[in-house]
Amino acid sequence: MKPPIYAFAALLLAAASAQAATAMDPAALRRTVDAFLQVQSAGLPGKVTVTVGNIDTRMTLADCPAPEAFLMPGSKAWGKTTVGVRCAAPSRWTVYIQANVSVLGNYIAAATPLPQGQAITETQLVTMQGDLTTLPASIATDKAQVVGRSSNVSISAGTPLRLDTLRSQPVVLNGQMVKLVTAGSGFRITAEGKAIANAAEGQVVQVRTQGGRSVSGIARAGGQVEVAF
Repeated sequence: MKPPIYAFAALLLAAASAQAATAMDPAALRRTVDAFLQVQSAGLPGKVTVTVGNIDTRMTLADCPAPEAFLMPGSKAWGKTTVGVRCAAPSRWTVYIQANVSVLGNYIAAATPLPQGQAITETQLVTMQGDLTTLPASIATDKAQVVGRSSNVSISAGTPLRLDTLRSQPVVLNGQMVKLVTAGSGFRITAEGKAIANAAEGQVVQVRTQGGRSVSGIARAGGQVEVAF
């Protein structure tokens, strides 16, 4: 017959073994977070790399057959983020795990110094590559987004271009004589008027007709303004 102390130690060892057998595997938690972020980041403009942070090995969670990952309100699969993982049964628990989603993609930068207010040409631009999650949300990712626009400030060479600091060049100028165009099914009417404000392509502009009326239309290249019928 075993002495009582040995019997007690055996019971503790058996209990610990049983607990370890039913504890949630930290590797399974990390796989859950990784798979969740891979789905959430699908379709992002670049090569996505998901890195899941370490899990405190001192934390013991009951094993869960179907852990569910989720993002906190206001969070997204972009850059440094926090992912929650919860279990509904057989035990209820929730844990939060740090992760990072990097997106290696192209962005547009100035190849030469860009003076304030001057229209930007394609030769003044260069395509660079980097982690888009570390750049401003309004970063330009295609030269077509930039060409023809101008900057609100002077920009030095190598600076990434932000769309919120660029403005479109006007296609209609204040005081310019423009052609008013109204078209419909089987007809097209044109008239002349004078623009009373600057407007970029696609912007609404006010025009005063030769008869003195003020009408609104959509500014188009070539000094035309489309007026809805």
